[in-house]
Amino acid sequence: MKRIYWLLLILAVVAAVASLVLFGLPLAEHKGYVLIAFQGFRYESSLWAFVALVLVVWLLVYLVRLSLRLLVTSGGLLNPWSSLHNRRRARVASQQGFLDLAEGRWARALRHLKQAADHSPQPLSYYLGAARAAHQLGQYADSDDLLEQALNRQPQAELAIALQHAELQLARGQTAEALETLQVMRSRHPHHHLVLRQLQQLYLQSEDWSALLGLLPDLRKEKILGNAELSELERQAWRGRLLQAGQQEEGDAQAALAVLQQAWQAMPAAQHKQPELVAVYAEQLRQLGAEAEAEELLRHFLKQHYDTALVRLYGLLRGSDLGRQLQAAEGWLKQHPDDAGLLLTLGRLCLHSQLWGKAQDYLESSLTFQRHPETCTELARLQAQLGDLARSNSLYQEGLSLLDSRLCTPALPVTT
Repeated sequence: MKRIYWLLLILAVVAAVASLVLFGLPLAEHKGYVLIAFQGFRYESSLWAFVALVLVVWLLVYLVRLSLRLLVTSGGLLNPWSSLHNRRRARVASQQGFLDLAEGRWARALRHLKQAADHSPQPLSYYLGAARAAHQLGQYADSDDLLEQALNRQPQAELAIALQHAELQLARGQTAEALETLQVMRSRHPHHHLVLRQLQQLYLQSEDWSALLGLLPDLRKEKILGNAELSELERQAWRGRLLQAGQQEEGDAQAALAVLQQAWQAMPAAQHKQPELVAVYAEQLRQLGAEAEAEELLRHFLKQHYDTALVRLYGLLRGSDLGRQLQAAEGWLKQHPDDAGLLLTLGRLCLHSQLWGKAQDYLESSLTFQRHPETCTELARLQAQLGDLARSNSLYQEGLSLLDSRLCTPALPVTT
């Protein structure tokens, strides 16, 4: 705009000079005449005198306006409660408030940000910062009140305010209130990634595995998590769901078993191939007294997916047919002759079937590949039963020593 004004001024000067050159001489010979008559008023003068009068009047008006503007400005500078000073104070308060918030000076941050919010047409960020500062000071009621004021001033920012409210509620341990806040936001913004992310963290923290499993399709659809993280979260959720299912209906094993089996059947087929989940399910079955079902499950799984951890668990089970169970384990030994865990399992199965000689051979072979506390304990029990107490005591001591080393427990001092 300034360039346009300067351009117009230059054009006016050029036009004036041209007019003076073209018409200056004729006008110098004829001064002209101006007559203004209105009722009783009469004004007569030459043209140039009238032009000079107009310029003087215009200059006076300009000077009066300039004086009034300077007077108002100086009054604002002198008046501490003027809008100029209010704007300056709000600007300083906002800058200092955020600095105090970042540096952990909560009381000063609260005071400055509240002051900035009172004088700002867009106070959302100031209210959110002030609410966080009040929360850090333990003034939870004031924090909620500030968020309410933010919602009243900027209702279109409801989602942003609710997200911070839920975050603060979780930090206070108000899990139920945070869940209610996030569920309301999910109903209004079902695809918002921050709402889904906070819900996922809340369900994970509260171990609400059923709700987390229900949230997984939305997390996958909206690509909230990467594939690896999503797979791990799904596996963790199903693991927790199986553990919870086996612990329900305390005192009623049959009811807990039915819930556990229902949870396993509801699990996707791809998760049935996860050794960790198979181990959790089999262990829960064992604890609920369904060892035969657990044995059958592991036997069929291990035929296709051999896993050392599952093999160790298999040795703790008593199936409906001990001979078939032992035969299945011996079949795996052909492909895994050096697996100490499998040899331990075979030793245990032989103990279940009272095959003492074979049990001793398998357990001795397991120790040649790995000195494990469980193997030492099983062999020590067998040696005690066979009457070799010296070897039994030696194996018990070795097992305890191995267990101490695993637990990083310092050896007890020897007293004399």
